[in-house]
Amino acid sequence: MKMAKKSSVFMLCAAVSLSLAACGPKESNSAKSSSKGSELVVWEDKEKSIGIKDAVAAFEKEHDVKVKIVEKPYAKQIEDLRMDGPAGTGPDVLTMPGDQIGTAVTEGLLKELHVKKDVQSLYTDASIQSQMVDQKLYGLPKAVETTVLFYNKDLISEKELPKTLEEWYDYSKKTADGSKFGFLALFDQIYYAESVMSGYGGYIFGKDKDGSYNPSDIGINNEGAVKGAALIQKFYKDGLFPAGIIGEQGINVLESLFTEGKAAAIISGPWNVEAFSKAGINYGITKLPKLENGKNMSSFIGVKSYNVSAFSKNAELAQELAVFLANEKNSKTRYEETKEVPAVKSLANDPAIMKSEAARAVTEQSRFSEPTPNIPEMNEIWTPADSALQTVATGKADPKQALDQAAETAKGQIKAKHSGK
Repeated sequence: MKMAKKSSVFMLCAAVSLSLAACGPKESNSAKSSSKGSELVVWEDKEKSIGIKDAVAAFEKEHDVKVKIVEKPYAKQIEDLRMDGPAGTGPDVLTMPGDQIGTAVTEGLLKELHVKKDVQSLYTDASIQSQMVDQKLYGLPKAVETTVLFYNKDLISEKELPKTLEEWYDYSKKTADGSKFGFLALFDQIYYAESVMSGYGGYIFGKDKDGSYNPSDIGINNEGAVKGAALIQKFYKDGLFPAGIIGEQGINVLESLFTEGKAAAIISGPWNVEAFSKAGINYGITKLPKLENGKNMSSFIGVKSYNVSAFSKNAELAQELAVFLANEKNSKTRYEETKEVPAVKSLANDPAIMKSEAARAVTEQSRFSEPTPNIPEMNEIWTPADSALQTVATGKADPKQALDQAAETAKGQIKAKHSGK
C-alpha cells in the first residue's frame, strides 16, 4: 500500500521516444560486447511478469545476454535482498515501493543510477522525486497509484455524487442505518486520513529549501491536522462508519460492505479494480472529493520502480535494462498487460490508457497528491499516527491530545533510531 503533475504535448512523443532510445540498449557498443554471455536476474512483482516479457526478449536479443525473471511480492523484495544480495543469489534489477527507497539506500542495498536528465524528464515530477535521496537517483518509475473514490452505480448515480467530503457526511446521515452505509473510508489509518488532514494544512514532514524532507519538522499535530482529524471523528461519532472498519480487519470489512452492495462509496485504490469487477459490482471510479475550504482531498502517490541492486556484478548492464524496461514504449506495453498506470508524462493523455476509468481517476487525483515520504524516518510515523487515529475513531481521545502524543512518540523514535541525521 503505501503512492503528480501530468502534462504533455502529443507532438513531443516521437522526440521523447527517440531521446530515450538513444539512452537505451543501443547506446553503447562496448557495453554490448562486454556483456555478451552474461545473465541478469530481474525480480518482478507477482503476476506482473507478462508486462515485461516482450521487453526482456528484445533486450536479450540486442545484448546477447540472458535475463531471468523471478516473481516476488514487490513490497517484500527489499527484505529478500538483505539476505540474498550478500549471498550472491539476489537480483540485478528489482522492483519496490518508492517509500522504501530511503531505507534501502541507508542500508547500502541500492546502486545509484547515472541517467541523463532527458531520460529523467520523461517521468512525472512526483514519481521521479520518489526515487531521489540526497539529490541522487536510485531508480526509475514503472507505475503510479493513488487512492480514488469507488461508488456503486446501483445505489448512487454519477450526477448524484456529493462534491465535498462534508456533503458525503450529509448524504451518509440520510442513508446509514447500521446495516447499510453511505460513504466509508479507513480514516483510522494515516495513509487514508492524511487526505483530509493535509487539506487543512497538516503534513508528515516539512521540507528544506532544496526540497528534501526535514524529519525534525513533523506536522501531524499542527492546527490543520487537528481540524482534519476532528472532521474525521464526526463520521465515527455519529455512527456513519461501522465499528468493524477500525483496526487490522477494517480493510476486509470495508471491501466486503462495498462488494455486498451495502456501501454507496468507499475510498480504495486501483489494486481493487479486478476484485470489484469479479464481484459483479456496477461501480464507477473518480477522484477524491473536495473539502469545504475548496481544496481537493489529497492522497499519497505510491510509486513502483525499477532499481539496481548494490550487489549486482553487472551494474552497468543492469542500469541499461532498468532504463529500457521503464521507457515510454515498454511502459505503455506494460500498462496494456497489467493495467498499472505508467509514470511517463507523455502517456498521461494517451487514448489507449485514458479510456480506462481507473487510469483517468488516478491521473486526475495525482494532480492533488504527494509522494509518500521516502526517508527512513517515515517508518517511525506509521504506527504512532495509526494508534492516535484509532483513539480518535473510538472516541477515547480528542484529536489534539491524540495527535500531540503521536508526534511526541514519533520524534522520540526518530531521535533514538536516526540520531545521526
